[in-house]
Amino acid sequence: MLKLRIVAVGDIKERFYREAVAEYVKRLGRWAKTEIIEVSEASHVADDNKKRAAEGEEILKKVKGKCILADVKGEKVKSEDIAALLRDSALTGDSELTFIIGGSNGVSPAVKERADRTISFGDITLPHQLFRVVLLEQLYRAETILSGTPYHK
Repeated sequence: MLKLRIVAVGDIKERFYREAVAEYVKRLGRWAKTEIIEVSEASHVADDNKKRAAEGEEILKKVKGKCILADVKGEKVKSEDIAALLRDSALTGDSELTFIIGGSNGVSPAVKERADRTISFGDITLPHQLFRVVLLEQLYRAETILSGTPYHK
């Protein structure tokens, strides 16, 4: 079974986002063991570079398997591309994937270097909590594409 890990900076405060995350994790359970790991924001650090570095150290401790960074400057992907990423990972024996959602100031150069791939869902800016829901929905959609269920139209 595929193992999906989402490492995200910060926690989700709003109940409706937490409920949406829980719903997609439950739905994904049919195809993948999905784990959400929250890394604390380095809010005590004033300098943005030092903040990214501190958060990056914590992120890197949590990465296992193939690493995919979500970044607005990454390669723009469609739902079918996410499905191909999951399919290809399974075919090549990469049964563990870590998706990284950085903090509001981005991620450190060390995290960017560790990423096997950097993807983007477009040029829009989303709150990190909402992006977590969108990422999970896209992972669920990708699994439905691969399994041929009618969710994706």
